[in-house]
Amino acid sequence: MLNILCLKLQNILPYITDDINSYTHSSQKKKNMTNSELVFIPSPGAGHLPPTVELAKLLLHRENRLSITIIIMKVPFGGTYDTETLNSTPRLRFIKIPSDESTIALISPATFLSAFVEHHKSHVRNIVCGIIDSNTAQLVGFVVDMFCVAMVDVANEFGAPTYTYFTSGAAILGLLFYLQTKRDEEDHDVTELKKDSESELSIPSYINPVPVKVLPDAVFDKEGGSKMFLDLPKRFRQTKGIIVNSFHELESHGIEFLSGDDDIPPVFPVGPILNLKNTMSNDNKTDDIMTWLNEQPERSVVFMCFGSMGSFPEKQIKEMAAAIERSGQRFLWSLRRPTSKEKIESHKEYEDPDEVLPEGFLERTSGVGKVIGWAPQMRVLSHPSVGGFVSHCGWNSTLESIWCGVPIAAWPIYAEQQANAFQLVVDLGIAADIRMDYRTNIKPGGKEMFVTAEEIESGIRRVMSDAQIRKKAKEMKQKSRFAVSEGGSSYASIGCFIHHLMNL
Repeated sequence: MLNILCLKLQNILPYITDDINSYTHSSQKKKNMTNSELVFIPSPGAGHLPPTVELAKLLLHRENRLSITIIIMKVPFGGTYDTETLNSTPRLRFIKIPSDESTIALISPATFLSAFVEHHKSHVRNIVCGIIDSNTAQLVGFVVDMFCVAMVDVANEFGAPTYTYFTSGAAILGLLFYLQTKRDEEDHDVTELKKDSESELSIPSYINPVPVKVLPDAVFDKEGGSKMFLDLPKRFRQTKGIIVNSFHELESHGIEFLSGDDDIPPVFPVGPILNLKNTMSNDNKTDDIMTWLNEQPERSVVFMCFGSMGSFPEKQIKEMAAAIERSGQRFLWSLRRPTSKEKIESHKEYEDPDEVLPEGFLERTSGVGKVIGWAPQMRVLSHPSVGGFVSHCGWNSTLESIWCGVPIAAWPIYAEQQANAFQLVVDLGIAADIRMDYRTNIKPGGKEMFVTAEEIESGIRRVMSDAQIRKKAKEMKQKSRFAVSEGGSSYASIGCFIHHLMNL
């Protein structure tokens, strides 16, 4: 029965309590492997590399025959991930492909992802040849990031199975498959959905009908973005399985839909996979932030942070400041300077936040608030003084807030964040809404979208006081921690993945 569950991966439910890892060790193997090498290829950036490393560490802990090599494709912008402190992790190694002039030439918002991955195929091919030539391990497979599925071509050259690591949730994965089916099997031009933004779609991975206005920007991009975006699930279907950074108790509806579709590879919900130690390197004074939080009452602070790429124009910042000041709420605000819309680069910090904040704001709020640049997000959310999180609803941030039991006031900005916000607010009821359909690059009527101080203040007040939202957030915190513990749904799913990989 357990073997059927692992191979079919129909609904992985919490009632699975067997230690599948022990079963993997004791079962008859199709391959006689004493040392098996698994190659990970993550996308660059803060949202993808850290959860890749954490998944690799989990697999190594559960299966002592595995060794893992993580191939890092570096970009000439953004923060760096501290792999040096992980070099002592047994059976885990990192190989970095440095960026050069040929990489820099690819930096274009319109074509970056696809061109970047294609550019690195030859590098990855050479690295894997070196692994095979070393004769120290047998190559058993590739785990490629959701945006790196073009590397399936390289894996096929070596006759190795490929698994997708989908670092977002099950609902958005179901959305991708839904739209790809509409395009390829029903000949539907999904970019035309934009013409009726007030309509709703019945997408099987969501509980409620999904408004078109919360679909990812790329869906509507006729200049090639839509094709690139919906070609991803086509490649997902060519892999042997999809690892999802989510857990059954959070997304049972979406996971059961995905697991019940014979045209979708086996789905392994293994989350929440989190970088609990925050190993992104930076020069910010974390101690100063934590000292300030230590001085605040329990659950009294609203934390405002919009991820590594989140920023707002000055007019919007002033409205945010007015909202937080009028709310009378204690706050910790991570404020970042906007970047150029013409190129991809990491956000900088303001040398003097006074230049964009209302006159006298810092002085008037000095007793209850703190404006900072970069924030050690996981440490902040884990602090007992933090009671609410005004967030862009990036999936890593969402999982961190759930893990810490801190409810979200949803203010998405780009990518799939609007759909995440809809799921949190409407489907799950664990977040308050500020503006679910906000996005930085859509200008209705020729003007940028703008959120008023009244809307922001309302969202802040609700996330800090709504008893039902806070209760659900606390309950989901407990479920998230049980899911990854022995006997939990994600613990079982990791065992299923190992069994699938080692017996393929």
